[in-house]
Amino acid sequence: MVLATVEGLSVTYNGASRRALNNVSTKISEGEVIALLGLSGSGKSTLLRSFAGLVPHFHGGRFEGSVQVAGLDTRRFRPSDLAGTVGVVFQDPEDQVVMSSVIREVSFGLENLGVPEQEIMNRSEEALDAVGALELCGRRVDELSGGELQRVCLAAVLALRPSLLLLDEPLSQLDEQGVEQFLSSLSRVGCAVILSEQRIERALAASRRVVALEDGSLAFDGSINEARLWLKEKPEGLGVSSRTGLLPNPGSQTILELRNVSFAYGERVVVEDINLTVMSGEIVVLEGLNGCGKTTVAKVAAGLFQPLEGTVSRSGSAGYLAQDPGRYLVCNRVVDEVRIGVSGDTFCALEALKEVGLEWAADCHPRDLSSGERERIGIAAVSAGMPDLLVLDEPTRGVDPFQKRAIEDLICRHAARGAGVIVATHDRSFRAHRRLRVEDKSFTDV
Repeated sequence: MVLATVEGLSVTYNGASRRALNNVSTKISEGEVIALLGLSGSGKSTLLRSFAGLVPHFHGGRFEGSVQVAGLDTRRFRPSDLAGTVGVVFQDPEDQVVMSSVIREVSFGLENLGVPEQEIMNRSEEALDAVGALELCGRRVDELSGGELQRVCLAAVLALRPSLLLLDEPLSQLDEQGVEQFLSSLSRVGCAVILSEQRIERALAASRRVVALEDGSLAFDGSINEARLWLKEKPEGLGVSSRTGLLPNPGSQTILELRNVSFAYGERVVVEDINLTVMSGEIVVLEGLNGCGKTTVAKVAAGLFQPLEGTVSRSGSAGYLAQDPGRYLVCNRVVDEVRIGVSGDTFCALEALKEVGLEWAADCHPRDLSSGERERIGIAAVSAGMPDLLVLDEPTRGVDPFQKRAIEDLICRHAARGAGVIVATHDRSFRAHRRLRVEDKSFTDV
């Protein structure tokens, strides 16, 4: 039975020069799991927002066509009317959290729906367990890593047991264990799921059907087998993009040295007695499970955190890209955002945007771009000033395979100029000279 219908949907955001969606039509059946594919900025997030009623009621702009979910026309029914029927996990879990503790965050939606108290607790714990986060039940939200926070947001939506579950890059910050656990849970949720995801093989394995967008238009709608044949014709972008460029040879200058470093949040020790040396031209990847301490090490390396014990020696300047750069965008134009790091030099800012393929967006408002595009703005802003040490936390979060390779190439070029680079990531294919796993509060070679 058909659960949701989109007919002739076109969306143009206020001030935008082109449509975010252009005459898109499709249907979603009850219990169907669909992989929603497309390059960064292709319109995936806008389509999900339309199913949730956030377009047009929250994001505004020009809305043409119709979207109906469970018989409710989203032009007349607002997102609050769809609560309980439609559940959404956004690209940026940091923007979705409203409560201070994990259990209260997961329970919040159920309380608003008037679910009995005992059932609230049972469903909350069941949802946390489904995404491998039951051990976080007693934690504060502000103590969580990005990946842990993403699991909590997933649990909060699963607890509502919606008829239609909309997932916008839900795997982007999860470790491999979390990815496997979450994808296996999709087959048990019993509702229709639209999974927008850049880990294409993962999305295909968990889905029965593929819908793909290109430049806001419907490019493909068919079965998984048909999708695999279609993707083979697209080696650059939606398919697997080719690697370009080689890793530079590391130099002899020490850019960073951590010696016997420990760090704790209150009484909770995160890393203990770690040692790390990064040479000029060297790219070092930090791996590990959600909450293992990768971000903590990255912030200590960049000088944002002072160690509890041990010493940090750094040669030259450091630039740091947070997990969610969109939270730190402060300007009304993309080019102005990048100009901050280069003392207002517009030429350098435009060159940095060109390196990440966003020169066309120089005059756009950062909030009008997709999450993957905002990630690339952050990379441009941090790298434009040519820091001697570049520290990037999940730099490929929410970007398509083609842009991921472009980011890798940019990092290689930065290293070739003599900079040291540290990348905290769950992406095991990310090119690097060395890979270190943060585990049991210390490092092991991968």
